[in-house]
Amino acid sequence: QLQVVESGGGLVQPGGSLRLSCAASGGFPLDHYAIGWFRQAPGKEREGVSCISKSGASTTYVDSVKGRFTISRDNAKNTAYLQMNSLKPDDTAVYYCAADFRPGAGWDTFCSPGPAGYEHWGQGTQVTVSS
Repeated sequence: QLQVVESGGGLVQPGGSLRLSCAASGGFPLDHYAIGWFRQAPGKEREGVSCISKSGASTTYVDSVKGRFTISRDNAKNTAYLQMNSLKPDDTAVYYCAADFRPGAGWDTFCSPGPAGYEHWGQGTQVTVSS
């Protein structure tokens, strides 16, 4: 069973940067999974932030983070990342990493921007943007 663990959250001032990591262990190698980053602020629904296909060839971003966040992955290290720059108070949330098992050919450029279909979720890491 794949397990994913997020790290890298914290308190940062507006305009600052953080890099979140999603380390995977167990299950199949990470290159069998699409990866998604999601966030949930208090009183709000969980929101898809970004996703990356298992090969890394395709990525998507929610409009509110385009140009500021970058998703990437290093399959050799079984780790995915979310680089967050120019952070705003509205980015404050618990950030979750999730993995979607997509074995076989034909899924190299697929990732789902929404939470449905992601079978493996981490516990989340808090990101707080405040002065």
